[in-house]
Amino acid sequence: MIGAACKHTRRGSWTIAAITLATALFGAHTAWTVSAASSAHAEGSGDVLSLGGSVTEIVAALGQEHRLKARDTTSSYPPSVTDLPDVGYVRALSPEGVLAVNPSLIVAEEGAGPPEALEVIRAARIEYVEVPEAYSRDGILRKIEVVGDALGVSDRAEDLARKVGADLSTAMTKAERAEADKRRVLFIISANGGKITASGSGTAADAIIRMAGGVNAVTSFDGYKQMSDEALAAAAPDAILMMDRSGDHAVDDEELLSLPAMRLTPAAETRDVIRIDGMLLLGFGPRTAQAVTELSGALYGGEG
Repeated sequence: MIGAACKHTRRGSWTIAAITLATALFGAHTAWTVSAASSAHAEGSGDVLSLGGSVTEIVAALGQEHRLKARDTTSSYPPSVTDLPDVGYVRALSPEGVLAVNPSLIVAEEGAGPPEALEVIRAARIEYVEVPEAYSRDGILRKIEVVGDALGVSDRAEDLARKVGADLSTAMTKAERAEADKRRVLFIISANGGKITASGSGTAADAIIRMAGGVNAVTSFDGYKQMSDEALAAAAPDAILMMDRSGDHAVDDEELLSLPAMRLTPAAETRDVIRIDGMLLLGFGPRTAQAVTELSGALYGGEG
């Protein structure tokens, strides 16, 4: 999520990485949010604020895009949703922004906040449905179920979940590799100032690497941390995985692979850097089967 797109709001080192990833994925934005209880909504028009890229993708995949009144910064797919008012980054919301668009229902991914903003919006009695985050096939299907219930289209959600589940099972089966054949992958969210911040265990990046038939090269810590040159050398990644982006946080292959921390890695020797759209890669929404296939294909050739 990758949204982020990703869920990386754990304590300590996760916090800095969360801010880094948010900025890398969506730019430096501020935002606004809410909280309350969940319940089904009758189908209407222009009454819903969607917070979280994967949540917005699910709303659209359910044929309910016309219900959207506004969205957060991470919600950029399908492209048509970018015409909607943007209330800011899902984890840095401002209650003023949320209240300004006057939604009757907010559907938000788990981790929306900050908590103090949610308290203010809770007092305004806006209906709020939290969509649980999980980096797995079953977690994606649960997201679809919760969003479908919130929008009052459970039958459509069942159909969508059936298709997404089947597509993902097929993609994961094709991506399976024997243990000895699996490539070691290092996911880097930042190389600012020549310092590498990478994914350990328990992240969206960790999960998508495994689903695509790879091995996370770093499992000695949870979340995202800045790594020393020695730790990077010991990780010995066969491939580097990054979000495909431009702007201040972009770093080209030549600059990345020439960093002292990277020069001695197998990935630098083969110049194997894979770049994939951040929300597709880390969102864990309806398009995750596509992400698995794309990443597996980049790692092993062919279609995964």
